Amino acid sequence: MNKSGKFIALSLLTLLVSCSGGNKWSLNGKITGLNENDIVVLEGNNQGYWYPMDTIKTSSDGSYSYSHEAQGYPDIYRLRIGEKSVYFPIDSIESLKLSGDAPSIDKDYTLTGSAQAENLVRVDSLILAAAAKDGAAAVATNAELKRTFGNMIIADPAGIVTYYIINKSMGGKPLFNPADKGDLRIIGAVANAFNERRPTDPRNAYLRTLFLSNRPRTISAKSDSELPVAQEVRAFDIKLFDNTGKQHSLLDVTSKGGVVILNFTAYTADASPAFNVALNKVYEKYHSKGLEIFQVAFDDDEYAWKQTAKNLPWITVFNGPTDGDKALRDYNVGALPAIFIFDRNGDVVERVTDVSKLDSAVASRL
Repeated sequence: MNKSGKFIALSLLTLLVSCSGGNKWSLNGKITGLNENDIVVLEGNNQGYWYPMDTIKTSSDGSYSYSHEAQGYPDIYRLRIGEKSVYFPIDSIESLKLSGDAPSIDKDYTLTGSAQAENLVRVDSLILAAAAKDGAAAVATNAELKRTFGNMIIADPAGIVTYYIINKSMGGKPLFNPADKGDLRIIGAVANAFNERRPTDPRNAYLRTLFLSNRPRTISAKSDSELPVAQEVRAFDIKLFDNTGKQHSLLDVTSKGGVVILNFTAYTADASPAFNVALNKVYEKYHSKGLEIFQVAFDDDEYAWKQTAKNLPWITVFNGPTDGDKALRDYNVGALPAIFIFDRNGDVVERVTDVSKLDSAVASRL
């Protein structure tokens, strides 16, 4: 994809889907290996309880096409065949493609069509891999897996895939156990994000109750309206080179005791100059107070990147085509630019989606 397109990818996706599908989301694909008596059931979820919504008819070769009225807020659905299920997220009116093999639909499937769908596939694939290695009962105590999911949650705390992670269990154990202090802080952060960003979402009451009903009495002095912001999930490191050939480590920068802005961007994008001007205003205002910027550029032309990078006062490193997209996947970035804030403790504590609000977000951490 042309890098300038990444700045408007989500808007274009919404526009195209809106023009083609009305106020409906759609699901299509092909399910092989169906027996004569197999029924493909679409199920919805009500705070952990799955209920049948519809049956999906397939053709003789297993192909199907289905659409449903959008309900006004994101949700998780699943296709169930017998005792096997595959989950998929619907954010609005997108069109997803889900194909798989009926006897092992829970493991042998593909799901494409949106960034959220790809994130959910990643979640389930990581869980299945951990279960295959150490057993289902050990998944909930897998520290590396929890760290990965924690970073995904911080990257998008009000996302529907985050809600899925918070409510996911394996081997009868929740991945994020509200009885655990650290897990409860994450749950509280999600409840807070849903309350702020999705005030009309029906899951707000459930998340709030989940947090408050498990909150230890030691923090009862706070008002019940105060939900915490998660500050215990540290970040994935990024080690890349600047325009002079010097390697920089993100975690080294965040460990120095200052507030750090992590920015993923593309200098060749049309909106990049204006974005960097806005970024520079914040940098000039707060750098003397301890602010640093760690900017990761995703560009095809390294020479053009260097011409811009050499004029910028903050740390800027190059993530070229040969470096892959691991950093984007680690931080759950679906479109550029993306902004994250690390506090003085070296914790990633906020994702800023509006650059006009970056000044106040940084000021609150200094």
